Formats: sequence, C-alpha cells, structure tokens
Amino acid sequence: MSQPFSLGVNYWPRRKAMYWWSDFDANEVREEFNIIHEVGLNVVRIFLLWDDFQPTPDKVDPQCLKNLVQVCDIANEHNLGLDVTFFTGHMSGPNWSPAWMLDANLPIPSPWKRQVVSQKKVFNGGYRNMYTDPTAHEAERLLLQTVVSTLKDHPGIWMWNLGNEPDLFARPPDSVAGRDWTRAMISLIREIDPNHPITYGLHIASLQEDNGFRVDQIYGETDVAVMHSYPMYSSWSRGPLDPDFVPFTCALTSALCGKPTLMEEFGGCTIAPGEPSQVWEWTAYGQPRKQFMASEEDLATYLAAVLPKLVEVGATGALLWCFADYIPELWNKPPCDEARHERFFGMVRPDGSLKPHAQVLKDFAATNPIVKPAVRSVQLDISPDEFYRAPLEHTMRVYPQFLASE
Repeated sequence: MSQPFSLGVNYWPRRKAMYWWSDFDANEVREEFNIIHEVGLNVVRIFLLWDDFQPTPDKVDPQCLKNLVQVCDIANEHNLGLDVTFFTGHMSGPNWSPAWMLDANLPIPSPWKRQVVSQKKVFNGGYRNMYTDPTAHEAERLLLQTVVSTLKDHPGIWMWNLGNEPDLFARPPDSVAGRDWTRAMISLIREIDPNHPITYGLHIASLQEDNGFRVDQIYGETDVAVMHSYPMYSSWSRGPLDPDFVPFTCALTSALCGKPTLMEEFGGCTIAPGEPSQVWEWTAYGQPRKQFMASEEDLATYLAAVLPKLVEVGATGALLWCFADYIPELWNKPPCDEARHERFFGMVRPDGSLKPHAQVLKDFAATNPIVKPAVRSVQLDISPDEFYRAPLEHTMRVYPQFLASE
C-alpha cells in the first residue's frame, strides 16, 4: 500500500505567537486548525515551550497539560495529526529557557549567542546545559513521562519530537553525548508508547559541522529522519529561492543516515502584498542584519518548484514554516521586536487571509501525492565518519553533483 506524502505546517497562533500556552484560547486554535484543514494539510507541528510547561524541575504545569489535551482534541476533530515537539528551547531567534535553569554566571551553552527569554522577559545571562546538568535530566524525564503517558493513546498524536534545532539552545560535550542523550530519551518514550514514531528536529547545521548532533547517529536512534533548511540563510545556495537546496538537504540527510527524510521545516518570509522581492537591512541583537524578503508571488513560485522535487528525492513529506504572520500587537515583543523578518513567515496574513503560496500547497495536496522511491539522490563516496571530519566542505562538494543529476 502506498504511503501518503505528508503535508503540514509548523504552528504558532497569529495573535499569540510564543505566548499562546500562557494565554490559551481553544476557539482560536479551532479557527486556525480549520484553516489548515481547508488548505488540505494533514500534519501540524506544535511546540511545548519549556518555560511554560515546566515552571519548576519537579512539576509539569497542569493547565498547560490540560490545554495540550484540548489541542489534540481539536486536531482530531479536523483530521490533523500533531508533531509534538518537546524542550522548546530555541525558537525564532531567542532561546526560551525555563527560569529554573537560568544562571547569570553561566554562558549560553552554545556558540550561537542568542537572546535569552524567560517568563516573558529578556534575561541577561546564560543557563545550565540540558545535556549535562543532572537536575535538567530529571526534569526532562518527568516532562516526557507526563505528556507521553497522558497522550499515548490519543488519535491526535502523529509523532513525538525531542526538540527544535537543539544545538542553537545547548550543545552536548560531543556527538557521543548527543547520541547517548537521544537514545536515553527515546528509550523512555518507547517504554510508555511503543506505537508512535519519534524524531529529533535537526537543521542544516548538522550537515555543516559536527555540533554534537550528527544525522547518521541521531537518526540511527530515531524512527524518523527530518531536516530543516532555507536557501536564504545559506552562503553556498544558488540564491535565496534556490529550488534544489531544500531537496538536496533531504537527500544528503538520507545518504548519511540510510532513511527517507521528512522536510520538517522550510519556507520563507514575505514582503507586503504587491511589493517586489527585496533585501531588508536593520540592527538586530546589536548586530547589522540583512534579510531577503520574497514577494508573495516569488515565494509561491518557489514552493511550486520545491514540492515535486521533494517527492523526487524520496522525502516522506513537507512541513511549511510557518502557519501565520503575527499581528502588529506582537511586534514589540520577542522574537518580533529584534528578528523583524519573523513577523512575516506565514502562509496566512495577520488578518487571516491566505497568501498565494497557501494555494500552491492546496493545489499540491489535491493531487494526493505519495511517497516514492528516490529518482534523485546524493551518492556519497565517503563514510559518515569521514564526512564529519569536514562536513561543510563535503556538503558543498556534493551539491553540484546533485544538481547535475536532474
């Protein structure tokens, strides 16, 4: 029996963004999940903001858990499956740390120096490393045990996910520690729920450096391999809307781990309706920032090219980043205050109207795509160990070979 090609979206509400768990409105979720369903999507990735879900290391917030159950109920009402992401963690620029992990005397446990937000406020300092701190380990186990035990039989659950681009929040001491932590957490989930697949939301950094999360090792432990990538953030893509870049990163992930890959995050930020593609420049987090902003029409053309190419490389699905642009009332809060482009990544505008690329998704969904054996792939002439001695060099080396295979 053929496997449907999963189509979905990463979700934060347009009126709440990262603040929705602390200001929860079930009717808002129902309204927006209905839009997602009408576009023809069948998967929604949601994020359990760690700061909200675990206010102390020995407690999972009962109201957040109750709200999560409601979200699962609403998803099931709309025939949507949830990709539930734990330990968030890094999101849209800032790192959202639980308050109990904060320590002004510690650095951020990642070379990426991100703004730290906790309890809705910016914190000037760092926090403990979730991969090495014993208190964090026990807290992580409690959160997994509580949530998975509550929802293991819920029809709204599609997949469990251990995190979002974890190296941006914290890095383990080395790739062995990263693999061991992943194995331990997966083992705990499987003891409770042997039926739902498990993944870990790695991004392109894991193809460009040994950041403690090698895709061959991490996806050797998980049931599902995923990748997040955006040509607009890459110095070696053929341009900000390079249509082969995202499929290539899926194909390279599969070549390294031996599994078909879900493109769990891809997309782009758009300029106002009717305006041409352009580059914005401003100061973000005290540093100069340049950001490509696509016209709505150009992003739609890009998506129309990328989706069939993902099928060609044997990908199992595609989840757009993200559901909605955020309302102007959120623009003075993290992440929208500094990371201005994060205001405009949605397939839905702040007023709820659909951008052109939502129609592209709808049209593609209407074809009932299925997962197919790869007709384009990355042929690696080296082992994963050799690859990770110089990952960026090898990634850039094999991309032209992939392009020539079309």
